[in-house]
Amino acid sequence: MIGVARWSRILVVVGFIAMVIGAIDPLEGSLVIFPGTAMVALGAWLGKSRYWKLLCRAFALVAVGVGALFALSAFGGFGGRSSLSYWWGILILPYPIGWVLGIIGAIKKLREGPAPSSTP
Repeated sequence: MIGVARWSRILVVVGFIAMVIGAIDPLEGSLVIFPGTAMVALGAWLGKSRYWKLLCRAFALVAVGVGALFALSAFGGFGGRSSLSYWWGILILPYPIGWVLGIIGAIKKLREGPAPSSTP
């Protein structure tokens, strides 16, 4: 069980670092933030954290937001000279919301003590 707890913590730490580094440039950084959020969620799930559902929701929000970001980029963006109005930018909102939830959840997971063992 020690091995699973160690891997859980490693995944959360590496994912957290990826999420922070990816925030330097949100468009190209999304290719780092997306797997970073997945690693944090997986680490929380493996470690049986009480925050694993929050982190899975954060991953889902990031996935939807990054998908919308790339879809809008494929259509030439929005606003300005694009044929899409600025209102299309609302589709990207799950990305930063999921990122913030992921950062908060990762910090909470790292501050959380070890999971209670199932054996007496």
